[in-house]
Amino acid sequence: MSIPFWQRIVGLFIYMLPWSDAIPFGRNLFQQFPFLQWLAIPALPLMILQQAIPFGSLILFLILFLAVIRNPKVPYFLRFNTLQGLLIDIAVVLISYAFQILLQPIGGGLFTRTLSSTAFVGILTIMIFAISECIQGKEPDLPGISEAVRIQL
Repeated sequence: MSIPFWQRIVGLFIYMLPWSDAIPFGRNLFQQFPFLQWLAIPALPLMILQQAIPFGSLILFLILFLAVIRNPKVPYFLRFNTLQGLLIDIAVVLISYAFQILLQPIGGGLFTRTLSSTAFVGILTIMIFAISECIQGKEPDLPGISEAVRIQL
C-alpha cells in the first residue's frame, strides 16, 4: 500500500520536534564549522514557537499525543511517526538533563564538548535516517524505539 505524499511530508516534519531539542548539542560544532548552522534552519519555527508560548514544549507534546497518537481516525503512518518522534524527543531531553546534572559541574572541557558533539552527530544520523524513510513512505525502523511504538499502537 502506497503512503500518500501529504502523509510523507507531515511525517517528515514530525521529526523536527526531537531535532529542535538536539540543536543545543551542536553548539561546539557550529563554532568550529559555521556552515553546519544551516542544519538548524528546519527546526527554527518550532524552536521559536516553543519559546514564545509558556510551557510550549509540554503543550505541543500533549497535543500530538492526544490529537494524533490516540486518535484512531489519523492514518497509522502518521501515528507511528508521531509516537516515534515523541519517544526520540523524550530520549533527547533525558540526555540533555543528564548533561546538565552530571557534566555541567565538570565544566566545558574537552570531554564534555566531545560527548555533546557525539550526541549531536548521533541524533543527526537518526533524524536523517527517519526523514529519508518517511520520504520513501516507509516506517523508520529504529531498534528498540520502533518496537515500543508498535506495541503501543
